[in-house]
Amino acid sequence: MTINAYGARAGNLPLEPLTITRRTPGAHDVRIDIAYCGVCHSDLHQVRSEWAGTLYPCVPGHEIVGRVSAVGAQVSSHKVGDLVGVGCIVDSCKHCADCEAGLENYCDHMVGTYNGATPDAPGHTLGGYSQQIVVHERYVLHVHHPEAQLAAVAPLLCAGITTYSPLRHWQVGPGHKVGVVGIGGLGHMGIKLANAMGAHVVAFTTSESKREAAHALGAHEVVVSRNPDEMAAHADSLDFILNTVAAPHSLDPFFSLLKRDGTMTLVGAPASPHPSPTVFKLITKRRSLAGSMIGGIPETQEMLDFCAEHGIVADIEMIRAEQINTAYERMLKGDVKYRFVIDCASLNA
Repeated sequence: MTINAYGARAGNLPLEPLTITRRTPGAHDVRIDIAYCGVCHSDLHQVRSEWAGTLYPCVPGHEIVGRVSAVGAQVSSHKVGDLVGVGCIVDSCKHCADCEAGLENYCDHMVGTYNGATPDAPGHTLGGYSQQIVVHERYVLHVHHPEAQLAAVAPLLCAGITTYSPLRHWQVGPGHKVGVVGIGGLGHMGIKLANAMGAHVVAFTTSESKREAAHALGAHEVVVSRNPDEMAAHADSLDFILNTVAAPHSLDPFFSLLKRDGTMTLVGAPASPHPSPTVFKLITKRRSLAGSMIGGIPETQEMLDFCAEHGIVADIEMIRAEQINTAYERMLKGDVKYRFVIDCASLNA
């Protein structure tokens, strides 16, 4: 099937209208009419070849929500009319230890929702800046939020699971004091989720102007990280830090805030490396530096269910598809609170 999409033909070119082809649903496939697609910072990195290996034409988008319009003959988990989501994964080997554990996100043969190798034309996956997508049922998630919230659900498929997974893995909950570094597309979700899990949340920002907004998101305390007195007041006090910043910065000031055996987990992915941390900041308190990448399919479903139960969605700004290049420039400036979402009905013209 031929459909409308938005994508880039090269790393130095803007995104533009494209016509792409989707396969006919196979026995285990689900076809989804896309209602909304969130805009992730990684979309910009991929489109502009800031990460190695971008394949063109590149149609980004891995924060997809919509309604099932067709299912294959052997699909049992979804039916026509269901509200569903698709995140960052559309395939994996299905039989390795990671896949069998529901951790498809760490499978060596994971296929991303865009820019992943596939037998479908043009030889790589094309993402959610489009009218429709066809995905194996294993990688399609149920959405239980009210339909009126569907646009704000879309960013949960990446920003939500990227922050939920480490909070769950490090067992954040009541009695924990948790730092969230950065108040943006990822950070605003981290604050909401950590608060809903029962933790005492301390938000860290470089901007005094974000103090009130961080409190409104659910932070119990807000620290301007450029203020040494405010930072010192939290020395050796945090159980866990979720660092969402996607720009290189010194990690050392935040290590000083962790208790003995505390962990800082990085989920932001800058285009160039952070400065190397000071080893003594780690060894003197047996602190740990870790990383986390999205989540597997079972955990992503768990996250969506948790967010539906607690009334959690992303804070979004809706755009039309033709506004995507302007949105990218604004995103680079941090000029969005906190996630752009494309109304994919704008592709119907």
